Amino acid sequence: MGRPKQVAELGGRPLLEHALEAMSAAPVDDVAVALGAHAGEVLATVDLHRARPLLVESWAEGMGHVLARAVAVATLPFAREAGDGYGAVVVALGDQPLVTAGVVGRLVDAWAHGAGPVVTATYAGRPGHPKLFDAAVLPHLRSLAGDAGARELLARHPEWVTGIEAGALGSDLDVDDEPGLARAAALLAGRGPAPPPSPIPARRGAQQ
Repeated sequence: MGRPKQVAELGGRPLLEHALEAMSAAPVDDVAVALGAHAGEVLATVDLHRARPLLVESWAEGMGHVLARAVAVATLPFAREAGDGYGAVVVALGDQPLVTAGVVGRLVDAWAHGAGPVVTATYAGRPGHPKLFDAAVLPHLRSLAGDAGARELLARHPEWVTGIEAGALGSDLDVDDEPGLARAAALLAGRGPAPPPSPIPARRGAQQ
């Protein structure tokens, strides 16, 4: 894009802020955002809402490495404070500004009723993001390396994954370039108010 896409303007606000606002409104106990390149500019520009910034200085090693570091660091304070640890982690992407709190709520609700250990949002049947990972599979995320992310892990274990349709609640459109930003702006302008998220379930907890 010729500029850090996290701070590209969308609907009068930085792109990343849309994702953080949705996560902050979702039924999760804690929100953290992994920052690498342009972290200083993001911190100076973007309202993080209730998200804790996690600086990953070795971000250039790839998406898998960043996810592993983020999961390892983000879950430690919550686990210490809660005493009995955390139930799950929701992983969302900062360049998907049309994912709503309602999408996250639907994943958490499905997991609270026994889905998983991995629950993924689907859009017209196509798997996308965000994804919820039960605590039982987090050791696998912490061992990721390079640029593969969790895709190869889930390809090896399709039996872990439950898809939950979320197309009526949002879109996982990626903003990677100026045309993508324009498409996101058009969709954002055309949609009504975001549906409310599901309440935090009493039986199991989740963390972003």
